[in-house]
Amino acid sequence: MKFFRFLLFSAVFLLGTVSCNKEPENIWDVEVESPAEQVQITDISKMFFDPQVSLDEFKAQYPWFQGTVSDEDFANRKNNDEEAKLYREAASKVDLKKLGTELGQLFARVKYHFPAFKTPAVYTFSSSTQMYADPVIFDSGAGFLFIDISGFMGEKNEYYKGLEEYLKLSMNPENIIPKVSEAIAISIVPYDEVSQKFLDQMVYFGKIMTLQDAFLPHLPDHLKMNATAKQYEWSVANEGNIWDYFIENDYLFSPDPRLTERFISAGPFSKFYTDADRDSSPQVGIFTGWRICRKYYQEHPETKLSDFLKTSAQDIFNQSKYKP
Repeated sequence: MKFFRFLLFSAVFLLGTVSCNKEPENIWDVEVESPAEQVQITDISKMFFDPQVSLDEFKAQYPWFQGTVSDEDFANRKNNDEEAKLYREAASKVDLKKLGTELGQLFARVKYHFPAFKTPAVYTFSSSTQMYADPVIFDSGAGFLFIDISGFMGEKNEYYKGLEEYLKLSMNPENIIPKVSEAIAISIVPYDEVSQKFLDQMVYFGKIMTLQDAFLPHLPDHLKMNATAKQYEWSVANEGNIWDYFIENDYLFSPDPRLTERFISAGPFSKFYTDADRDSSPQVGIFTGWRICRKYYQEHPETKLSDFLKTSAQDIFNQSKYKP
């Protein structure tokens, strides 16, 4: 197959290929008229681990934070020196003032494209790395945004020993904003539980990535994908080969759920079931869906995002004229 015929040569020509591909004009780099406001961030764990604050005082201030945890366990956590130490480590890695500025800029762009968007109340906290897989929680209905700072201490942090390496790649402070943007995008993009062909899945995630482009027009693409620059460049260099592989195997309109696990789910690499797998980048299905959506906007730059999100995967694919 063409994909595997060229794969071994991609590393040699990678830099040349990427540098010679001129990216089209960034249609999302628009001036936002409403100035971005500094977002006020409440650090819940700062109060929680403060020995001068009693548990009753804390519960009175944040009665919803305890959740289903028993009073005994909640008290033990508050008085746990190791958890307090981990929180201080996490807090030292995040500049809340800078984060507030960046969140303000992000929210301003979201509101520019979706005027009904309301700025959420933002809280940071430490789960002691228990929520490392999903460190951002956005609830548009309740108007809350929670950021678990223990999930962004830096991929080489000693507290992350034992975690899968591919998970650590997006556990840096620079990953906070793209993960917040992703959470907001997921809340906006409609999910069709009926249409579940591989193309549907790719374009669904492609729509989410398109909103990432709109919300974060100046952010490097690899950060939007929770990937390294090298991984993203591999996908760009092998875009045509990946597409040929999908076409040759009749994957586009397949409802096989295993394709999601192989090419969309997070992992260390994509699963082509060859010896070349470990050299590949993960989530090439999301990458391909993103490229289809970008090509659609090259063909139809006047399309409103609200209309784009309502358009079916089949129509987006057909009208994109995607042929890498």
